[in-house]
Amino acid sequence: MQEKLDKQDSTEPESIVDKDDSVKKAAQDLVVMTEAGARNPRSVVARYIIVAICLAWSGFQLMIAFDPINSQIARAWHLAFAMTLAFLAFPAYKQESKPIWVNWTHKVIPILSRRTIRKYIPVYDWIFAILGAASALYIWWDYENLIYRQGMPNQTDIIMGVLLIILLLEAARRTLGPALTILAALFLAYNFVGPYLPAMLRHRGLPLDFIISDMYLTTTGIFGVPLGVSTSFVFLFVLFGSLLDKAGGGKYFIDVAFSALGTYRGGPAKAAVMASGLTGIVSGSSIANTVTTGTFTIPLMKKVGFPAHKAGAVEVASSVNGQLMPPIMGAAAFIMAEIIGIPYLDVVRAALFPALISYLALLYVVHIEALKMGVKAIPRLDLPKFWKTTLRGCHFLIPLAILIIYLVVLRRSPVASALFAVQSLMIIMIIQRPMIAFISLGYHRRLGTLDPNLNLKRFILHAFFEGLKDLWEGLIAGARNMISVGIATATAGIIVGVVTITGLVSRFVNIIDIVSMGNVTLMLVFTAMTSLILGMGMPTTANYIIMATLTAPVILTLGADAGLILPIIAIHLFVFYFGIMADVTPPVGLASYAGAAISRSDPIKTGVQAFYYSLRIMILPFIFLFNTELLMISGVTADGHAIWIDNYLHISWIFFSGLIAMFAFASALQGFLVTKCSWFTRLILLVSCLTVFRPGILESYVFMGRIGLQIIGVAVFFSIFFIQKYNYNRRKHLLQKS
Repeated sequence: MQEKLDKQDSTEPESIVDKDDSVKKAAQDLVVMTEAGARNPRSVVARYIIVAICLAWSGFQLMIAFDPINSQIARAWHLAFAMTLAFLAFPAYKQESKPIWVNWTHKVIPILSRRTIRKYIPVYDWIFAILGAASALYIWWDYENLIYRQGMPNQTDIIMGVLLIILLLEAARRTLGPALTILAALFLAYNFVGPYLPAMLRHRGLPLDFIISDMYLTTTGIFGVPLGVSTSFVFLFVLFGSLLDKAGGGKYFIDVAFSALGTYRGGPAKAAVMASGLTGIVSGSSIANTVTTGTFTIPLMKKVGFPAHKAGAVEVASSVNGQLMPPIMGAAAFIMAEIIGIPYLDVVRAALFPALISYLALLYVVHIEALKMGVKAIPRLDLPKFWKTTLRGCHFLIPLAILIIYLVVLRRSPVASALFAVQSLMIIMIIQRPMIAFISLGYHRRLGTLDPNLNLKRFILHAFFEGLKDLWEGLIAGARNMISVGIATATAGIIVGVVTITGLVSRFVNIIDIVSMGNVTLMLVFTAMTSLILGMGMPTTANYIIMATLTAPVILTLGADAGLILPIIAIHLFVFYFGIMADVTPPVGLASYAGAAISRSDPIKTGVQAFYYSLRIMILPFIFLFNTELLMISGVTADGHAIWIDNYLHISWIFFSGLIAMFAFASALQGFLVTKCSWFTRLILLVSCLTVFRPGILESYVFMGRIGLQIIGVAVFFSIFFIQKYNYNRRKHLLQKS
């Protein structure tokens, strides 16, 4: 009886698919290695030290959310926690590919060969962790004196600054891979080698004390805006996502998606899209999203007929879209609001329609694939009941509702909104298990199956401590998930600092202007390609910061030279979208590797297919940059800020017509609507898409307004749809008669 009650006490919904443990473990290992740190030391002392630091970091962030402190001091503590955990949680090298010097050391000192780098923290990592924390906290320790000698660093300042930069680059290599480290090192080198470069990139060179003063002692370098946003906003939202996942919210969203869409044609694939969208609301990581939902969705997609690489690609494409979904959108969106200097709610408003259109278009693409392959639906008996599943976990919607109400309706700050949402979620985590246990006891008491020997108080108390354990693990997971974000924002700050002090942007504008020959479209293509190349192996947040620093001003300047007054938010969303695509793009797209690991398919093949599914994301930035109505923007003020559309009828039409245009694009790309499309039909569908998205191109050639052209474009799509539907039904009827 005790075992039966314990089973019912679990807050986790029943799994809807039998998972291969080895596949799930391999995929989860990829997430751990890239985001939370692969090291799990055998030493109890080392393990508890890491746990204590994680809890201290989460506690510190909650404390400064309640009672804010000096922003630069808060950033110093934030980076100190991230640096310490980076060296303790992330090994210096992967276990399966030890460097030559490590193998040589093991021959000299045989005892080391018995120690696995994942289960043992070497002495040098303890030293690096201490030095990293000390060099970051030096700002806090000597803050008042640093203010007095601002711009004139002494020898200690320079030593500590150099130490922090070196250790930060190593922490970035461990947590984020070599791409960002190499790029930051090249930008640092640019400070010194400027006088020896070609004329277009040449500058007079900078002394070490000036570089350290700007990079280390001010808020224009390492401790700049990106790290400030990570400190104030991002940690709370990442913590919220971790707590919701530990409470069972992630699995609840997956089960709701399957119960709602599983019975439709290609149901598992559609459920994957919906589940990833729901998970993406609270998760800013495409890799974690892929693994969280993919372990459930990919095996079922394969079971109903999707090839392995397509099953993985559908999950990757839908998970990457998660970073586009308001209201959270990952760390980059908060940094965007801070860099532009607009309320975060304006970023959410501008990003809403492209995100929804992109997700609904992916559902449409999945439906077309299911039609082409003849994929069947899952029988209703094999799926959880929709209303029962929805009601069973509806308490998970309370924190989300609080977050959205405070952020969108009451227009409170992101910090206050996230704090209230975290508080409500903590209460739910503590009381949900005792409540479920109490309901379970009442159920068995009514049936007369309650064990008379059961200690009711102990049973309820056990459930209460299980809830505290969930909270405990959520706080630890939130801190570990923030390590890579904290390191990424600080390292990207080095690049921002170099660009600021050397005036690199103006030189970059001249280079792009020459290469693109003044053509705005060509300039945008080069910018998109640069973002994709830089993003290979680099997290979205760091990619966005670099592109926002380097290329966003280029688009603004060269666009203005060509007579285009573009909203600043549209430009930043443009580079943000292409930064996200880097998680998909072969050969380094990490989300594609995660999807391939679960689907047991070739990573390159999965990545190429996911890229193909994600082409709609690539055309959207080019569309909303020239047709800002898709961002609900009607015009631009003199300083580049948006003038918002307030007419709800107009807004509804923008969304509907944009969605139909994206459906037309997807059908043209897939070569399928109701039936297979000829090349001529595909061309007409592309023209229909162009007419809706860019009516300004045709406006001067025909005597009708933008709305009239868009109506014609929508009508063309529906005409083709109904013609194909009529022909299909006619052929079907003739076959049945014969």
